[in-house]
Amino acid sequence: MRFLEMTLDMKGSWLPHVLELSGIYDSALESISGLSSSPSHPLIIQIHEECASLRDRGYELGYQWIPSDVGIMVNRFIKEDQLPHLLFYGPPGTGKTSTILACAKQLYSPEQFSQMVLELNASDDRGIGIVRGQILSFASTRTIFKSGFKLIILDEADAMTNDAQNALRRIIEKFTENVRFCVICNYLSKIIPAVQSRCTRFRFGPLNADQILPRLEYVIEQENVSATEDGKKALLTLAQGDMRKVLNVLQSTSMAYKEVNEDNVYTCVGHPLKNDIANIVKWLLSDTFSATYNIEMPVEAKTGLLAAMSDIEFRLCKGTTEKAQLAALIAAFNKVRECVPDEEDV
Repeated sequence: MRFLEMTLDMKGSWLPHVLELSGIYDSALESISGLSSSPSHPLIIQIHEECASLRDRGYELGYQWIPSDVGIMVNRFIKEDQLPHLLFYGPPGTGKTSTILACAKQLYSPEQFSQMVLELNASDDRGIGIVRGQILSFASTRTIFKSGFKLIILDEADAMTNDAQNALRRIIEKFTENVRFCVICNYLSKIIPAVQSRCTRFRFGPLNADQILPRLEYVIEQENVSATEDGKKALLTLAQGDMRKVLNVLQSTSMAYKEVNEDNVYTCVGHPLKNDIANIVKWLLSDTFSATYNIEMPVEAKTGLLAAMSDIEFRLCKGTTEKAQLAALIAAFNKVRECVPDEEDV
């Protein structure tokens, strides 16, 4: 936690006092230092630490974890001043929002950014009212700058209603000379064909380990986190190509434990440890039937599991999917977990 304190000097001016204020808080300091009036008592403003996935986000198209083909194409559009309407789709945490923000920072100077870019995310209303109101108002007003066009970023657009998307289609057609749209979604099928056909589509696939690892090591170094090699591998395994998930799990584990290793990462997210899984497989494949069957387990747990597994077998015979019934089996074990005493209680 950091504090920014405003005190009144002898000349009646409000002066900020900041201890070790890092660069990410410069904008807050600049906005507060311009205050002309304030209450008679000192003004205390708490500045919270940002989430790691936001603080360590890169804003350059050349970053290794941004798909190279997308970066090359968008760079070419910018250099030739032929940026079309864009549609980015793919799983979360693959760099869709970071790519368009990097594009926006390349198009506009810091002074122009707030006036030229409108970003709407999942916290905003996605009904037809926001399209006819805020989006239409921003798109229809001309810019005071001689060159360039405005940019509207619609993040998580697959949450928009069909009515809102149809209204958006008309705005895209009418104000193409004044504004460019970037529609970002996880599921392309939830975007109506009329909007898809008016945008240049780019798919963002899950990131591979070679793309995630350099950024992960950079964050670990910058944040002075103690992380082992098996801890990094565990983060990559759990992430499944999601850069945001890697950083969030890293932050959670580093706050809960002094060292980010494999066991601590799995424990933090509630994932089964490798040793536990290996022991179960070993018992089932190597031990005799009597030894496996006689694993110490309370009677209540055994009866609960037998009843659940009989229902699962019945549903499998009826033709249900194996994936759904595997989830039911895992849920059955979770349900009887309360009946099994902890090792400390034995």
